[in-house]
Amino acid sequence: MDDLKKIKEIRTKIDNIDDQILELLNKRASLVIEVGKNKREGKREFYAPQREKEIYQRLTMNNPGPFPSQALKNVYREIMSASLSLEKPLKVAYLGPKATFTHQACMNYFGLSVEFIPEKDIADVFNDVERDKTDFGVVPIENTTEGIVSHTIDMFVTSDIKICAEIMMEISLALLNKTGRIEDIKNVYSHPNPIAQCRQWLKEHLPDAHVFDVSSTATAAQIASEDAANAAIASEVAASLYDLQVVERKIEDHTNNFTRFLVIGKKSPERTGGDKTSVMFAIKDTPGALYKMLKPFADRRINLTKIESRPQKGKAWEYIFFADMDGHVSDSKVSDALKGLEAQCSFMKILGSYPKGTVK
Repeated sequence: MDDLKKIKEIRTKIDNIDDQILELLNKRASLVIEVGKNKREGKREFYAPQREKEIYQRLTMNNPGPFPSQALKNVYREIMSASLSLEKPLKVAYLGPKATFTHQACMNYFGLSVEFIPEKDIADVFNDVERDKTDFGVVPIENTTEGIVSHTIDMFVTSDIKICAEIMMEISLALLNKTGRIEDIKNVYSHPNPIAQCRQWLKEHLPDAHVFDVSSTATAAQIASEDAANAAIASEVAASLYDLQVVERKIEDHTNNFTRFLVIGKKSPERTGGDKTSVMFAIKDTPGALYKMLKPFADRRINLTKIESRPQKGKAWEYIFFADMDGHVSDSKVSDALKGLEAQCSFMKILGSYPKGTVK
């Protein structure tokens, strides 16, 4: 048997398998529509991130290969995104414009069968969710290099919006311009955070370039698309969207550069067993206040994965704390610890319990 005949036979088998996959996808879609009908009748939430997490974990655990588990997760991300659109098309607001890292985080988490609505600032994202213009919002909360996004933290002080999920995404920054030649670059544009993440690289490779802050990496890409002397620090996704060339990839000064994003909505999801809880509180200004604040968690061996302080607006030298901990608010030891914390606080708000994110 010659090679071409053998390849043809294998491709016929692949076509037959594809037909079976198509049939099964439509059977799955029919069941999803049935689930959606039952959810409507029971007035239950359409989107259940805990269910998606269970599906990912089960499929990854049962995958014998050779199909890669990460690729399997990506495939099912789109299957579930399309399936959810059959139940109820989702609208998701995000800190825009298109091709920002927040936009990428949205697509990674929700898939492509969603209506994404870009907003100019974080307050607008919160406002869209509060006014039911969208089902969810996505905002950045912290970066491993540049730290906390203070505007996001500040919004939780006055908003009743809950955290529904977190997205952990590795950030890879590229230098983009029209020609792909570094010698053409006289000006570099980007959001202040990416500029800070690439400061040493810029000093070494473009010491004479003028560096300008703009509102987003996508805005920087738009500016770069207008003149070959302009360059943008942005994602490679921005290069394809704005018809730019990649001058250099991975120009961030530090490896392991990750940004954490929050999915915000009206309700927090149910317990999954692998959860995180976020709270915000202000402590009373008394001797030993910090010790008293941490003691309820230490006594119950609850891991505080993050604690961040922010000054209270209008109150000099008084601070609000933002903290993350392992566990769900429905867990008895977490609930008891939070009651112990609240007794020491002048203000406390539970921002949500949600599944722990994994790195994309």
